[in-house]
Formats: sequence, C-alpha cells, structure tokens
Amino acid sequence: MKPYRVMREHDLRGDRHLGQHILVDPHVVRVIVDGADLDAADLVLEVGPGPGTLTVQLAERAAEVIAVELDERMLVPLCEALAGHDNVRVVRGDILEQDVAGLVGQRPYKVVANLPFYITSAVLRHLLSAPLRPDCLVVTVQREVADRIVGRPGRRQRHKQEQRMSLLAVSVQFYGQPRILARIPAGAFRPVPSVDSAVVRIDTYDPLPWGAVDEALFFEVARAGFGQSRKQLRNALRLGLPDADEETDEALARSGIDPRRRAETLSVAEWVALSNAFAALRQDG
Repeated sequence: MKPYRVMREHDLRGDRHLGQHILVDPHVVRVIVDGADLDAADLVLEVGPGPGTLTVQLAERAAEVIAVELDERMLVPLCEALAGHDNVRVVRGDILEQDVAGLVGQRPYKVVANLPFYITSAVLRHLLSAPLRPDCLVVTVQREVADRIVGRPGRRQRHKQEQRMSLLAVSVQFYGQPRILARIPAGAFRPVPSVDSAVVRIDTYDPLPWGAVDEALFFEVARAGFGQSRKQLRNALRLGLPDADEETDEALARSGIDPRRRAETLSVAEWVALSNAFAALRQDG
C-alpha cells in the first residue's frame, strides 16, 4: 500500500514502545472504513494515523478528516500520502491532551482509529466522556480487549472468561452499544504484534438512557466493585469505599442487589441504580 511504502522509503518502522503496529492489509482497511458507514457529509476524527493507511481511504469518503498524530516521525510520510487530499487537517499532538469539542468545532463527528495498544482504554474513556461525544467509534484494538468491551453480565465460566463483564465493559457500555465487526490476524500489521486484533464499533447514546447520574460517583462505585472482583460485592465495596462503609448495605438494599453477588454479574443499569442509591444516601446524610 502506498502509505506504508512511503514509510519504508523514509526508513521508518512502527515504534513498539508507542504501541504502533501499522495496518498493511487493504481488505482490513476496507472493513474498518466500511464499518463507519461514512457519507460525503461526515466529519471524521482519526487517532494515530501513522503513515496514512486509513487516512487516505477516509479522505475519499468523508467531507473532512482531522488526524491527530503524536509521533513527529510520521508527519512526513503522512503528508506525502495525503498529497492531493485537501480535506484532511493533520494535528500534531497527544489525543489525550486535546479538547475534542474544540478540535471538531462543536460539530457532529465519527471516530475511526487503529488505536495504539498501550493507551486503548485511556483513549476510549477520553472520547466517550468528552462533553461532545462522537456519533460512533470504529476502532481496532487487541482481540482480548475487544472481547472485554462487549462482555455481558454473568458468572465466571471456564474457557469463557473473556466474555464476562469487566470495568472496561461497564465504562464503554455506559456511553454506548459496542459490537465486534471483524477479527484481524496479527499478520495484517507491521511490525507483527504478538496477538490478534479486532474491529469494534461503538454506537453512542444520545442522550444517555440512564437519566440523571453522577458520573464521577458511578465510576467510583464501579471501580470499587471491580477492585476486588473475586469478592462478594458487599465486601468489595466496603474495601473500595472505606468512607462509605456504613452506607454499603443500605445502598445495596435500596437498589435491590443481593450483596453476595460479584461485580461481573451486574448490568450497567444495576451499577447506575447502585451509584444512585449511594448518591441519595449521601444527600440524605
């Protein structure tokens, strides 16, 4: 593919320390771009474009692409690959330090990205919790991470642990509905990673279906529950929320949740009910 060839001409390699694995399979590129359902009016935010493998295809389908690249080495091959595409704005910087709403000019947008492995969770949280959320995200992540994102409430099952609910699943599913679009073999990337990947699409809620929720408290409660995930929920919460020790039993009772359950068995709606119970108790107190 032309962008990767340009990268090789400049004697550049993906930096493993930055979690860079450059996508070189044209079929997978089409799967990712098709998964975003782009039309000529769409604004796309791409995170970590690298040499522009995805960027070129996005530019040909969307009205505008904003590509945020941290690695300064990639800017030359990226700009060369984008020659002739005047609807792409390249931003040098860290997406985690960007004001997303300001970046897109308060306009509706979609996110398409081959996310660096080591910051996948942080990038998802940054984008999903932004004041202006994307309409959807189509992201390439490690397969294990993809399985965790789409996890469902349930007890641990041997050989199926990757499907159980996790803090990452709660953090994503609070904001939208995820699904796996495709599995990607490691050989589709250079350098070849040690694990396979997957393409995940997250369709965000607008508005959130949970009503009024203290988001900071919601995630505080969820983190406490998953912090000791092998313990019964009552004990995990008491350990994770030491200042709320006396409130734990009452909050569980008010939300109708059996204190003997474990964190992985709760749905997002139950986590919302539980955090709202804690909020009500704190307000009453």
